[in-house]
Amino acid sequence: MLEQAWNGDRGYCVPNRRSYPHLWLWDSCFHAIAWFAFGDERGLRELEAVFAGQLPDGFVPHMRYGRRTYARGPLESVSSFTQPPVYARALKAASDAGFAPSPRLLEAAGRALESLWRDRLRDGLLVIVHPWEAGTDDSPRWDSWVGSSTWNRRVWTSFDRALLAHTVFSPQGQAIDSPTFVVAPAAFNAIAADAASTFGELTGDAGWLARGSVLARTLDEAAWNAELEAWSDVAFTGGGDSVRVPTLDGLLPALCTPNATKASAALNQLSDVERFAAPYGPRFVARRHPTYNPSQYWRGPAWPQLNYLAVLAAKRRGDDELVADLAESTKRACVRAGFAEYWNPETGRGLGARPQTWAAVAAAF
Repeated sequence: MLEQAWNGDRGYCVPNRRSYPHLWLWDSCFHAIAWFAFGDERGLRELEAVFAGQLPDGFVPHMRYGRRTYARGPLESVSSFTQPPVYARALKAASDAGFAPSPRLLEAAGRALESLWRDRLRDGLLVIVHPWEAGTDDSPRWDSWVGSSTWNRRVWTSFDRALLAHTVFSPQGQAIDSPTFVVAPAAFNAIAADAASTFGELTGDAGWLARGSVLARTLDEAAWNAELEAWSDVAFTGGGDSVRVPTLDGLLPALCTPNATKASAALNQLSDVERFAAPYGPRFVARRHPTYNPSQYWRGPAWPQLNYLAVLAAKRRGDDELVADLAESTKRACVRAGFAEYWNPETGRGLGARPQTWAAVAAAF
């Protein structure tokens, strides 16, 4: 699948030639992790392609356009929004596979993280200013902003474009604020805290180790929801009760929390069939929640890239049984679903784009 999607001239895999003909930041990071699992140096080229769109001030766009499309901001060839900084984990995967990242790649990643801490830190947490930046684009956690607890493509597209029209951009062209949507997602902050710590370990930079630790502690203090035994998003501008919808990304701060009790309480839900565990799971939304729909976009289907992050969290806790269960169910689902973008966690039926190259990350479990 990766071979068929590889574009040697551009140096990256096109996620799906029909539906997703561009480069996406975290898609390419997951491609890179998969390439490294196969012992293939093209993972480094994917990461170089990610940073080829980096702005001079360090900001990394979430898209580099592969063909004509509607612009996501004022910049001509890249978007003005970002995505979770999975590149630190991809650099670690490179190092673990024996592909030493170049000083240029490490410098680019450091500047990218610095731009997040410089431009997006609010009350100790990192914020996003558009759902695109969370990666979980149409998550039910944004329903309070949209004003609807059901998903409709027309409504959500209208919402996305209205947010885009009112986003505040810096003189360099990247998004920095919004008058209606500013939120610190639990998963985005968890991935960022993990990225800071991982980058600090790779480079021996104690400053990044400290930043990762501080962000993880702040996330625990501000976002832990004892009732859900998970983390909720923290709304700064707009929002409402939907930030507490129980979703898989609300468990991902187990990637970084210093509190072993909280990590265990959250991750145990991945083995609970009444919560997130499913035959081809884990589910994105907890089974008993009213918004759960196993076949509807971001309302319940399983997603391979989130499963990979859950595996990392389970490895951190030392839960080998959970790691094995997540790996087995995801690999089985990938094959049954035709390496789909996402799938029904109850039946394994493929949904969205097929094939979608980030499903290859299952090879790294």
